[in-house]
Amino acid sequence: MPQLKSQLNLKPLLTDYYKGLKSPIAWCTSVGPVEILRALGFEVYFPENHGALLGASRMAAQYIPKAHQAGYAGEICSYLTSDIGAWLSGETPLTKAYGIAEVPKPDLIVFNTNQCREVAEWFNFFSREYGCPTVGIFPPRHLETISTADIDQVVAQFEAVIDVAEKVAGSRLDPGRLREVVALSREASDLWTRVLSTAKNVPAPMTFFDDTILMAPIVVLRGTQECINFYSAALAELEGLVGTNTAAVPEERLRIYWEGMPIWGRLRFLADMFKVNGAAVVASTYCNSWIFDSLDPDDPLRSLAHAYTQIFINRGENAKLDMLVKMSAGFQIDGMLFHDSKTCFNNTNSRFGLPQRFREKTGLPTLTIDGDLNDLRFFSDGQTQTRLETFFEQLVAHQKLTRA
Repeated sequence: MPQLKSQLNLKPLLTDYYKGLKSPIAWCTSVGPVEILRALGFEVYFPENHGALLGASRMAAQYIPKAHQAGYAGEICSYLTSDIGAWLSGETPLTKAYGIAEVPKPDLIVFNTNQCREVAEWFNFFSREYGCPTVGIFPPRHLETISTADIDQVVAQFEAVIDVAEKVAGSRLDPGRLREVVALSREASDLWTRVLSTAKNVPAPMTFFDDTILMAPIVVLRGTQECINFYSAALAELEGLVGTNTAAVPEERLRIYWEGMPIWGRLRFLADMFKVNGAAVVASTYCNSWIFDSLDPDDPLRSLAHAYTQIFINRGENAKLDMLVKMSAGFQIDGMLFHDSKTCFNNTNSRFGLPQRFREKTGLPTLTIDGDLNDLRFFSDGQTQTRLETFFEQLVAHQKLTRA
């Protein structure tokens, strides 16, 4: 993708965000009830974003062994092990990236296991180290449909969060302020949806690898005007690229869906490989995880509960298949790539026959590659390149058959 002017504003935007993290500070999972925390006046920090930065900066490898030495196994989330390892080492990539000496000290920690059960152990480690209150949300999981009872259960847990957070903040939650923050989140989510949807154009003006850069504000600034401003500008530029048929991948010939986590430390390697082969990764489950189209400022708690419970990773296998089929049609994909992330069981969807069922449902080819979000010991450049190049040839052959 040609570099957007709005993308140039990303670093100063994030620098202001990190330098603005002043007490009271709440730590929160990336798909957690940030709106409640912001409405109560907390600045919010996201350890998962820090984990991704550790992976993208390729610093994770030096920290993961520190967590192993502290008793955390090699098979568990490498966001967790790299983040805890960095903390045990007294270091952070925030120093080089944004001039921040250390991660901000939390006054409150809130987590939601909708994406990952292991955030409970991860966040509770820091609760013990910092001696601050922690509240966990444990929604019903693996849902094919979402019932009123499911929403009731999550709302009750949100109310427990509010009770603890009010005590830490020293103030009561203003319902009007909560409605305002939810409205801001909904607007930002709608803009993010439109940003991602520009890749429905043929050729696509951006790819999954661009999305992983542009997604930062919808994670860390959701519920703020700054987030809306960023995506408004990005959307205008992307729509301009669509209008001129500007392609992120010159001579685009293949359109691929990426299912699973990014391989943070090899994004450039992968982006270049896809580009050389005329393959555009036009959609992903991961980046769509921050689309919350059920948010409703007129019913904030229940709509938050619904939005954060209906996400892809919290759904049953049949619901996941339906979502993938719909996305593949909407983005006109030629094939589906599944990433088997070895330390991220929760966000790996290739282990129980889903690729086979997707092929049977759509007739589209699939490929599963091995790797990890942060631990590059599970990833092989050579093996991956060979498998991907073979996959690209398969997709071209499939195109010829279906278009004959």
